[in-house]
Amino acid sequence: MKYSNILFDLDGTLTDPKTGITKSVQYALAKAGISEPDLQKLVPFIGPPLHQSFMDFYGFTESRAWEAVNAYREYFRVTGIYENERYTGIPELLTALLSQGRRLFVATSKPKVFADIVIRHFELDPYFTAVYGSELDGTRTDKAELIRYLVEEQQLSTTDTIMVGDRKHDIIGAQKNGLPAIAVGYGYGSTQELEQALPDYIFNTVSELHAGFP
Repeated sequence: MKYSNILFDLDGTLTDPKTGITKSVQYALAKAGISEPDLQKLVPFIGPPLHQSFMDFYGFTESRAWEAVNAYREYFRVTGIYENERYTGIPELLTALLSQGRRLFVATSKPKVFADIVIRHFELDPYFTAVYGSELDGTRTDKAELIRYLVEEQQLSTTDTIMVGDRKHDIIGAQKNGLPAIAVGYGYGSTQELEQALPDYIFNTVSELHAGFP
């Protein structure tokens, strides 16, 4: 693959945020009067916009969902943001891509203020030209909107740019902007979810993803 510009999702693609995100959701639900002791049930919150997930999975109204998002952030900004792990092989992958003369960007529906902290914490910031995320008020939580904003601001060629992500939102967001997409199977999208989104490529491990860029 000879694409010059590569957009990377963050959660489930560069880092594994399972513990921090699920504990933050658990905290928000508790503040809403809902006890959820099983963190595994909260894994579907990883990837999609949070406010939408509270509505989809717990039937919250939009206003109640935003209250839950604010409660989530109480835990996340202090503790949950650091309950995270960088996937093995990611620095080596990014180093190789940069050595090939490519430009790398982060495109995440996570608020940019938090994405910046995660990228710095895991010492990934030197690899990326820029980090793009949503705003705290929900602006650009939609992946298609976010990618469109990034592509336009950076003046990227859609024929020379590709998106890498682990959920259908990444694949669909890329497709809506005329970009090809890579789905990674080591994150939080199921095989069925990813295949139904019809990505151009599917790589099941970081090593496979690395090998996909000659």
